[in-house]
Amino acid sequence: MGQTGRQLRQRTVKQMKQPNTRQGKARPEPSGGAKLRYWFDGTMARGTSALVAWLAIVTLVLIVLFTLFVTVTGMEPGTENAKGGFLGQLLATFFHALDPGTVAGDSGTWRFIVTMLVLTVAGLFIVSALIGVIATGIDDKLAELRRGRSLVIEKDHTVILGWSDSVFAVVRELSIANESRRKPAIVILAEEDKVDMEERIREKIDDLRGTRVVCRTGSALDLGDLALTNHGQARSIIVLSPGGDEPDSEVIKTLLALTHEGDGPHIVAEIQDPQNLEAARLVGGDRTVVVDKRETIARLIVQTSRQSGAAAVYTELFDFDGDEIYFHSDASLAAGTYGEALTVYEAASVIGLVSPDGAVELNPAMETVVGDHELVVVAEDDSVLASAARSSAVADPSRINTAPVAPEAPSKVLMLGWNERAATVVRELDEYAETGSTLEILTEFGTPDVPELEHLSVTVTRGRTSDRATLDRFAIAEYDQVIVLCYSDELPVQRADARTLVTLLHLREIVGDRAKGDRPSVVSEMLDDRNRALAQVAHVDDVIVSDEILSLILSQLSENARLEAVFQDLLDADGAEIYLRPARDYVLPGEPVTYATIVAAASRRGETALGYRVSADSDDAEAGFGVHVNPAKSARFAVEPADRVVVLAED
Repeated sequence: MGQTGRQLRQRTVKQMKQPNTRQGKARPEPSGGAKLRYWFDGTMARGTSALVAWLAIVTLVLIVLFTLFVTVTGMEPGTENAKGGFLGQLLATFFHALDPGTVAGDSGTWRFIVTMLVLTVAGLFIVSALIGVIATGIDDKLAELRRGRSLVIEKDHTVILGWSDSVFAVVRELSIANESRRKPAIVILAEEDKVDMEERIREKIDDLRGTRVVCRTGSALDLGDLALTNHGQARSIIVLSPGGDEPDSEVIKTLLALTHEGDGPHIVAEIQDPQNLEAARLVGGDRTVVVDKRETIARLIVQTSRQSGAAAVYTELFDFDGDEIYFHSDASLAAGTYGEALTVYEAASVIGLVSPDGAVELNPAMETVVGDHELVVVAEDDSVLASAARSSAVADPSRINTAPVAPEAPSKVLMLGWNERAATVVRELDEYAETGSTLEILTEFGTPDVPELEHLSVTVTRGRTSDRATLDRFAIAEYDQVIVLCYSDELPVQRADARTLVTLLHLREIVGDRAKGDRPSVVSEMLDDRNRALAQVAHVDDVIVSDEILSLILSQLSENARLEAVFQDLLDADGAEIYLRPARDYVLPGEPVTYATIVAAASRRGETALGYRVSADSDDAEAGFGVHVNPAKSARFAVEPADRVVVLAED
């Protein structure tokens, strides 16, 4: 037993002294051939240039070897045209290696002709390989150029990060805003094919108005790809919300990539879920304006549902084609009041004041002294403000209606459809509703999660919103407002819009040819802007295109981040909102009055006039749905029963 134990211990010690085959067994030293192969593989990994270099070396070696062989053996023919010497034979061998036709003109012994033939065949292989390598290298270079991997050499440009249907509206609006700039440019970085992006932009946007669009393929989350846009020298950066299950997380990561180096151009980003709003603002810091997509669209739907034509007013203010909102300083108005400033400019409308600390107040008290406040104005372009003409139009006090206005009655609202924005829409409706108002919800998809409300009484019914028999169970003509929402959570974009269009056609037939004052205001949400024109055949009062309206806001904020406070005030139920109120409540019917008279009438009621909307029977009712924003103060206005005055008011 002891003998066996000693043998076991000796065997164990012996094994411990030997290298373990599984744990760190000593490997033999690589051979010279293996080292050479490893070195050769390393050179080949350098790409096309290394391959061409190796082929050149092989060709040179082949030419030198055959030249030496011919010279040493004395096979060179001794013709009078032959170039003598080693260098002459080297040149002749070079021609044989690269040009197969050279061998056809050879003369001399058969041994010399066969040798040159072998050289020519070897040269054919080398030349073929060289052509293949060069062709592959050119294809790779073209593919690299197609991917768009070169650094953008631009300054004062706009960078768009991400790709969605919104990009076309953003590019279109920026091209309008850039008309007064010298050599403007827009740089787009997205995980799409560069050529495909460029072709789609050309298809969607007919006229870029001199703006160059530069596309690059890459991810905004990759710092190397992000650097291709030269975003540090950009004027502004727009971060679009991508598709997918968690779009907000990608937006927040992109903001981290943009802000990790500190200072830079201001950033505008859109967030889908309001719960991620604070996180995005925390990451973006002072450089970033974050737009709550769901909240913004919901507020616009509610505000436009309350008065027909409001969407046209918002579109006019948010886009660059027409009149926009600007900031303007005028020392000559410092001693006057806000109410007096309303009628000063002929072709610009003052709508608010900005305090020295940057706080924006739309439609402030009329007796507010302008002082060192900056003006918030609506004008055709900021370039005209410096030399804005003073108005000579005089208001006619005798035409101003001073009769008290009847208080707003409780409303009756019908909502058709349900999606992730619906709860916010309901909550916003409750903010504006009078006590005793009712809301009826009819939906086929989704589970309505109605929040706690203060003024609205809500009932929910299940049914097909695109079915005529189902809609006939509701007395549509008795409602004040009808809101049609898309089934964006349940159906693809085109199918959701198709359901909405069918619903709108049924509503058109139900309300018939009633005058606007006798039929409910119908507001529809549309996902694809291409379906907007189709929706108009249903005589819808307002169509809200989700991505379209957000694109306008993003474009405006990218040009001027200070507009965030203005837009917040416009869309917030607690601030000054846009209303379209009967014109007869402001001026008496009869002969046409100047628009200056309407401005004065609105100011007496503590409101700021923005424009007017003519009735459907007017000659210019088709232009912008009859809405005229920022008309000239001297323009004359004939009051019809269905006409509306566009005002900013608290309630």
